[in-house]
Amino acid sequence: MKRRLFTRLVTALPVSWQIGNERPGDPARQPGHVLTTGQDDRAYWVKTILAVADPVLSALAQNRLKATMPVESAAGQEMGRRAVSHLEALGRTMAGLAPWLELNTPDGAESQLRQRYLALARQAIANGVDPNSPDYLNFTKNGQPLVDAAFLAHGLIRSPRLWQALSATEQVNLVRALQASRVIKPGYNNWLLFSAMVEAALLKYTGSGDEMRMDYAIRQHQAWYKGDGVYGDGPDFHWDYYNSYVIQPMLLDVVRTVVDAGKADKNLLETLLGRAQRYAIVQERLIHADGSFAAFGRSLAYRCGAFQLLAQVALQQSLPPELPPAQVRSALTAVMHRTLDAPGTFDAKGWLRIGLCGHQPSIGETYISTGSLYLCSVAFLPLGLPATDPFWSGPATDWTARKIWSGQDVKADHAIKG
Repeated sequence: MKRRLFTRLVTALPVSWQIGNERPGDPARQPGHVLTTGQDDRAYWVKTILAVADPVLSALAQNRLKATMPVESAAGQEMGRRAVSHLEALGRTMAGLAPWLELNTPDGAESQLRQRYLALARQAIANGVDPNSPDYLNFTKNGQPLVDAAFLAHGLIRSPRLWQALSATEQVNLVRALQASRVIKPGYNNWLLFSAMVEAALLKYTGSGDEMRMDYAIRQHQAWYKGDGVYGDGPDFHWDYYNSYVIQPMLLDVVRTVVDAGKADKNLLETLLGRAQRYAIVQERLIHADGSFAAFGRSLAYRCGAFQLLAQVALQQSLPPELPPAQVRSALTAVMHRTLDAPGTFDAKGWLRIGLCGHQPSIGETYISTGSLYLCSVAFLPLGLPATDPFWSGPATDWTARKIWSGQDVKADHAIKG
């Protein structure tokens, strides 16, 4: 039934938006590397993010998430992951979908889809934080709920419309759920930012967040800065994508929220943004000519979510001059094709499966389960920009790797100081 509903929604779009009737992950799809127009790219992005988000939001809006979502995990981890995977699915979906829901432009079929999914997201959140709901989510038991309370909080920060769509009772329930996650002590690493992000959302929407938790996370990450746009994950440097999965996106938005509340120096935000711009340059250069990227480090099952920071800098219209917006769009589109179009990415009912390129169960760590996989949604942040923005309206452009490996002349890359 959900598949039929999804198909009706997509086929209601103009022909130029449909790009065929296949879903991402269908065997008929092959990784696409031909540069396409911004209109076609946007159509593909919308169709793909909704293919990802629809099973989660539709099930939770009907109080059927726990009953219907499969929980794939490493052998022996099923029971522990089942206790936390459902909040993972909601929080991570909202972290990526929120900017698109926030967009409020009269753009025909896309606008109609946004209104539908805004309503669906509101109901899903309302059910997930309602103590009387069969889908009431776990915000307190074990450590994982702090992580996904933070991703949900990040989605709320990215979409005030989502907060405003909730009734007064639903807002109270949500605040209580976020506050309940305070019982979880964060690790001495990127987890400090999970606590800080929860508090930032509480500060933004209630006027009262724990400033010490935010300040501590900000100060420690300042101390853990390693140079050239990269932070340590705690005192040590890690070769992985956590500067993009968590550290830089959350650090930027926590500080931005605190600055907006008049509780931090704007100069700090400028410093952090300069580092993020450098890391965005590095990220864009990590995307191979075919849209693949170096598969190293933890959490590769988050797929294209590895490029959240690049997507966020684009969303916030802060790309450095070296990165034309349309070039970033073309690069991110290629990554999405490589990581989400491979056969086996989705199961028969549309749920994500563990893997980076298709179904690859062994690539998932013991903390990975079905809900974890929805962090891929954060690659889609620039959908929060209107179709008229240069990110979408600019002509398709080769990204750096395509330029270099096709023999084009490209300027040398250099580190930054500070």
